[in-house]
Amino acid sequence: MTSLSYTDDDLIAHLKARLVRDPPDRSAPHTGGDHALGDPLPSISPIRPAAVLVPLIPHEAPSGVRYTMLLTQRAATLRQHPAQISFPGGKIDPEDPSPLAAALREADEEIGLPASLVCPLGYLDGYLSATGYAIVPVVGLVDPRFTPRPNPEEVDDVFEVPLDFLMDVNHHERHAREWHGTLRHYYAMPWGKRYIWGATAGIIRNLYERLYGP
Repeated sequence: MTSLSYTDDDLIAHLKARLVRDPPDRSAPHTGGDHALGDPLPSISPIRPAAVLVPLIPHEAPSGVRYTMLLTQRAATLRQHPAQISFPGGKIDPEDPSPLAAALREADEEIGLPASLVCPLGYLDGYLSATGYAIVPVVGLVDPRFTPRPNPEEVDDVFEVPLDFLMDVNHHERHAREWHGTLRHYYAMPWGKRYIWGATAGIIRNLYERLYGP
């Protein structure tokens, strides 16, 4: 596939052109998700709506602008997905006027990221997790002056991964493990001591497909 230079200011324009302008239709069939690698659709009901922020941060470098993606490590004390790598986000509450509002609210609550420091760029395809969450991923450009303030009840760590690493298809590994008596397949993108996998890696893969696909 065609390569992109992530030192090029045209990246943001390219992203805006390739991302979806409106959030995915919740009533549409779930084509993206943990089942995309051939596993059966989750049988959990009801499906719960959720939204995450996919935060991209520009950094000045001698060769130009370099982009990173901000990720979190969930608190080890959480009941669901403890200590896993994730995006800021969570369930869409009835009071949230939109998936974007929910993603921004969760990012503020989890890592102290105010909405005023986020420039939304568009949406990725909806992602249905094996645990029954219909996730709306919102891609946003984050002001590099942002300093994370993680909520210790929800987040153990906040870190950045170079975008060119995540957009290198050679780092998109296919793994499998048994879950509830069924072999589940998923993407994984190990980065140093971080094991990026599951829905987080699947959403990153979708970003790759949006950038490099036909």
